[in-house]
Amino acid sequence: MDRGKMKGTAVALLALAVAASAPAQRPTVPRASTETLTNQLARGETLETRADGDLNGDGQIDTAFVGRGEDRRTLYVLMAYRNETDMGHDPAGQGALNAYPLGNADLKIVRGVLVVEDMTGGTTATSGTYRLRWNAAAKKMQLIGFDTTLYSRTWSHDGVETSWNLLTGVRTRRTLKLVSRDGPYTPGPLVTKKLPAKPVYIDRLPELDATQ
Repeated sequence: MDRGKMKGTAVALLALAVAASAPAQRPTVPRASTETLTNQLARGETLETRADGDLNGDGQIDTAFVGRGEDRRTLYVLMAYRNETDMGHDPAGQGALNAYPLGNADLKIVRGVLVVEDMTGGTTATSGTYRLRWNAAAKKMQLIGFDTTLYSRTWSHDGVETSWNLLTGVRTRRTLKLVSRDGPYTPGPLVTKKLPAKPVYIDRLPELDATQ
């Protein structure tokens, strides 16, 4: 055998050896089915919206979703799991949302953070954003940020805007001044306040107007 063929054979054998020694990739758990989600809903609830993504950094696709009933709405989280013999989705907590929203909630999973945008009210409305992140030690979704804006949809009064970092306890607040009856609002100066920075989990979500 000439040197060229010997070299080619050696390279091929080396590639086979590397491939054989490489650890097998763990299969991804399939995205939770609609049936899986509806089985978690309370009686009388229907599926309002969902978002899928990795919430705990294990590479599997977890799911957050909202169920709506006649006088209740619930935010649910399912965590995907895989072990030696099984795979599926386990409930990972739930929390109450406002029962009478102005439209469906908007859910997103961004870099491991669950972002929930919701709105309630009438001509005076409150829009809010919850930000939750998986707390591995507590094995719960923890609220890390909460922003709200109270405003008039008919430009009939001033508004107020707040942003609360629950990890540091810092909350900022400012008035939205109505200059004319045609809008828009003019933001006032930020007022900063330090609140107790204790953990708040998914089962204790604040109301949208809690920090006004």
